Amino acid sequence: MSLFFETGRAVALALVLAFACDLAQADALAGEWRFGTDDDGLVTASLHGTNKLITGGGALSYSPVLTIACRADGEPRWTEWLQLNDGVSASRKITVSVTVDGGGKFDESWSVGSRGRMLVRDGADGIKRLVPASRLSLSWRFGLLSGSGQADFELAGLEKAVEQIAGSCRTDPP
Repeated sequence: MSLFFETGRAVALALVLAFACDLAQADALAGEWRFGTDDDGLVTASLHGTNKLITGGGALSYSPVLTIACRADGEPRWTEWLQLNDGVSASRKITVSVTVDGGGKFDESWSVGSRGRMLVRDGADGIKRLVPASRLSLSWRFGLLSGSGQADFELAGLEKAVEQIAGSCRTDPP
């Protein structure tokens, strides 16, 4: 009888370990992406930058956050945005220099979001260019005299994140 309980305990432990390994592997595939769904149908995946931005004379540092999103209601609309702690001094548009996988740098126009603390770019084309990438670097100027900022992201798991978001939006990935 004790052999039966010992065997059952060993099988249960093996199942728990196998399940934990599957979760660890799935988490490794997804990288450090954090997923969410808003009440208004916005499905998101967010990733903290690998660098720190320093503000307030070096008193506070934080990682910028890159978010990709799809709106599930109606025609799905893809968006990406960069969340900042410090606002930029532009009011409508800002030029962001983009480097994907260390290749050539190119400029894009991003909208300035609420209180200047968010840079936004609508459209599936921006997300599509990131899917095969492993690294993204963004840089911008805060204003004429205010300085500049840079955000670097390791995009491990991005393809899986985009597939998960597209599934929740009931659409094809870009």
